[in-house]
Amino acid sequence: MKKTIGFIGLGIMGKPMSLNLLKAGYQVHVNDLNTETVDTLVAAGAQFATPAEMGADCDVVITMLPASHHVKQVVLGDNGILTNATPGTVIIDMSSISPVASVEIANEAAKQGVDMIDAPVSGGEPKAIDGTLAIMAGGKESVFGSVKDIFECVGSDIVLVGDNGSGVTAKLANQIIVNLNIAAMSEALVLAAKAGIDVEKMYQAIRGGLAGSAVLDAKVPLILDRNFVAGGRIDINLKDMTNVMETAHEIGVPLPLSSQLVEIFHALKVDGKAADDHGGIVQYYERLANVEVRKV
Repeated sequence: MKKTIGFIGLGIMGKPMSLNLLKAGYQVHVNDLNTETVDTLVAAGAQFATPAEMGADCDVVITMLPASHHVKQVVLGDNGILTNATPGTVIIDMSSISPVASVEIANEAAKQGVDMIDAPVSGGEPKAIDGTLAIMAGGKESVFGSVKDIFECVGSDIVLVGDNGSGVTAKLANQIIVNLNIAAMSEALVLAAKAGIDVEKMYQAIRGGLAGSAVLDAKVPLILDRNFVAGGRIDINLKDMTNVMETAHEIGVPLPLSSQLVEIFHALKVDGKAADDHGGIVQYYERLANVEVRKV
């Protein structure tokens, strides 16, 4: 018999992930502040429930929320998941939060016999929609094995990295690579645009070489179309990179490039770009060089 799943957080990523679980035949209970999105999921076959109700009625509760304090609230707060959760319930936090907060929540859950897996994802909205997200998990191997069928409905590259906190730590490393890659790409695109060459042709020329990457292929076509509709918002990535720096400072790891990128994100936020996709990093460099990257 398929597990009953609770899903809290139906944003850019959570909504399509919930829909994929419904398509796979799971009974899904949903919750989000956006009532319109909740209504969409209910119309697709889900059932509305509070976090406390999910704790009582669901075998597994997934959280996909913006920041650590949101996850703490729905798990540990008044009328949170742990209010009624029974031993054997599994909480899967697929948010990108700090490792310190993740381990703290897991330890509190364990006091009630509730297991937790931190399982942040990478791939953005397109891969959330088609169910091919990369999932990096942290927690007990036996618990991971018991919910792998759920992960397989939303992801294609699923790896248990280690104990609690390992998944979110891997996600921090992922965010460094992705966002600095976008920043480096942006510098190159702005250089090419200012030099007056055809940026689209340059992209085709370099994408098969060592400069080619998943980031290049995902972001350059959107930038050339001036499409900054968020698959991964700048303010969310700012939060992630702030978590990167806090974690790095705590364990004694200097990250000079990451620290510069945090300031670039802050500049974009002040400039009203917080809701743009992180491919919009290019706009910071465009403003410095007084040029715009677009199709000829």
